Amino acid sequence: MKLPHRRQFLHLAAGTAALPMLSYPARAQPYPSRPVRLIVGYAAGGGNDILARIMGQWLSERLGQQFVIENRPGAGTNIATEMLVKAPADGYTLMLVGPAQAINATLYERLSFNFIRDVAPIGSFVRMPLVMVVNPSLPTKTGPEFIAYAKASPGRISMASAGVGSGPHVSGELFKMMTGVEMLHVPYRGDAPALTDVLGGQVQVYFSGVPAALEHIKTGKLRPLGVTTANRSEALPDVPAVGDFVSGYEASVSFGVGAPKATPAQIVERLNKEINAALLDPKVRARLTEIAGMALGGSPADFGKLIADETEKWGKVIKFAGIKPD
Repeated sequence: MKLPHRRQFLHLAAGTAALPMLSYPARAQPYPSRPVRLIVGYAAGGGNDILARIMGQWLSERLGQQFVIENRPGAGTNIATEMLVKAPADGYTLMLVGPAQAINATLYERLSFNFIRDVAPIGSFVRMPLVMVVNPSLPTKTGPEFIAYAKASPGRISMASAGVGSGPHVSGELFKMMTGVEMLHVPYRGDAPALTDVLGGQVQVYFSGVPAALEHIKTGKLRPLGVTTANRSEALPDVPAVGDFVSGYEASVSFGVGAPKATPAQIVERLNKEINAALLDPKVRARLTEIAGMALGGSPADFGKLIADETEKWGKVIKFAGIKPD
């Protein structure tokens, strides 16, 4: 799939606030005047769903209308994204935007949409680390020891993932690309089965979501080697960042809200303002911290740049590793 020029996308994101006033009827009712649906490309109960519900609850309370979470899993979130781009651009259909959208732009050769062309970024609200964990039976206690062991033992290390093209998969492939270590990729269907086999020793390493691995780390059933954000995580203050021993490594996952491309500027601005307000609320921040999230915020253009940067970054990893969808 041919992506629009990066500069063109950033220009579109920055120009959202300058859309013609005529795109929003002068006599329209104040927004929102009815319930808004917030599409999530995953099943209910998972981490993405929890994030959507945190922000959906805040927006419901602030704007006086229900923001209804609509779970549409399947095809690596492409079903949900297709629903979004085909929806009326009136502010009543939104989507939780995460790393899958940046990854899928390169992973899938044929899509019925182009995300950075067809979706208006509204605002980002959270960045979350993954944590590189190993089974304690592995004779490595630090990241540098793991790298040395893996290089000295080619073919002996297997790496679990939550599925082909998932955040844990591409984070692991980025690690392989930047360190030159060999690890056999073993895909699973989600965090839980991947962690089960790391705990059982069937695979040796996994780039896990922090909430899923945290209790196992505390009980010593998993050994953390590093978190994937540029800095340490408050949830694991004693665990170094992978970037501390692999210079330049960063593989956090960020989430925000998007809308169909032609959504009126007034609506985009209103929603962006409320998302940023949420990140100043102690209760919202506390809920994000509970799941190892770090507040982001910023303008629609800031979120557009983040999406463009992540699309470019993961595109390079996918091409280097030769990743193909299931």
